Amino acid sequence: MTQVHCTPAQKAVLQLLRQQIEPISAQALYTLIKQHQRIGLATVYRALDALKRMDRVQHRVTLTGEKLYNAVEQDRHYMTCLDCGQSFPLNTCPLKGLEFSLQHSSSFTIYYHTLEFFGLCEPCSAQGG
Repeated sequence: MTQVHCTPAQKAVLQLLRQQIEPISAQALYTLIKQHQRIGLATVYRALDALKRMDRVQHRVTLTGEKLYNAVEQDRHYMTCLDCGQSFPLNTCPLKGLEFSLQHSSSFTIYYHTLEFFGLCEPCSAQGG
């Protein structure tokens, strides 16, 4: 990634995102960040949008339509239960070979990708979900 100037708000958002183990909503991020500095929710959203354009942040959308954000450190992949909405991270990336092939066979620069499988988790499946 190229070095790009970030505003203080963008730096604060990115730093907090890097500390998160799981992707986080903008509202939850706002709740955490306002404990340490004066910042508005709209500023958090603007910072997230700018960081996405800089390829420093990515998001995925939950079943309820909520966006969950994480810093682009590595590609993250999930299995999401259609019944309870719980997401389970995958430990491996089955698309690395395809990404490498596409990167070298086209004039398209790939920054990251997402992959999500939808189905039923074991408890929901056992309940007849």
